[in-house]
Amino acid sequence: MIQSNAVLDAKGLACPMPIVKTRKAVKGMEPGEVIEVQATDKGSIADLKAWAESSGHHYLGTIEEDGHLKHYIRKSSEEEKMEQRHPHTVSNEELQAILKNNNRPVILDVRESVEYAFSHIPGALSIPLGDLETASLKLPKEETLYVVCRTGNRSDLAAQKLTEAGFTDVKNVLPGMTAWSGPIEKSIQ
Repeated sequence: MIQSNAVLDAKGLACPMPIVKTRKAVKGMEPGEVIEVQATDKGSIADLKAWAESSGHHYLGTIEEDGHLKHYIRKSSEEEKMEQRHPHTVSNEELQAILKNNNRPVILDVRESVEYAFSHIPGALSIPLGDLETASLKLPKEETLYVVCRTGNRSDLAAQKLTEAGFTDVKNVLPGMTAWSGPIEKSIQ
């Protein structure tokens, strides 16, 4: 059995709540301590791993037991990496204006496939955050990429990863689909 210093129950919660609750819980911990985050959302695997990496904490791994996930994260010290934020952003309104004036901007939706299926920006490419590393090889590096998710958290992490992979013009769309008032499509009937 893996020993942890704290246990967080995030079962039944969807993105971004496991990250929000984990961030809050980790703030109250001492450097070097380990938190076990219990979740049921499969998307939490990629989300918590990416959040831990971007905030400088150590993602130790995930164990799945009886349909429940147990994520383990070790809190870093202040001397270790501080949480990064992607510096290049556009608002939902700015992206809507770009859509009206540009025939086909490259919009990358990094939410889970089921989220995308129920509502997405027309023409957006669906690449869940957990699949980004391998799928990004097919994206055009010379074009501006507009990265969107539900609230701007996953898209921030994705924008950082794309920039690290050599993409030079990446924009995080804020606040994301929760406040999107532009056109939408559905992939399901």
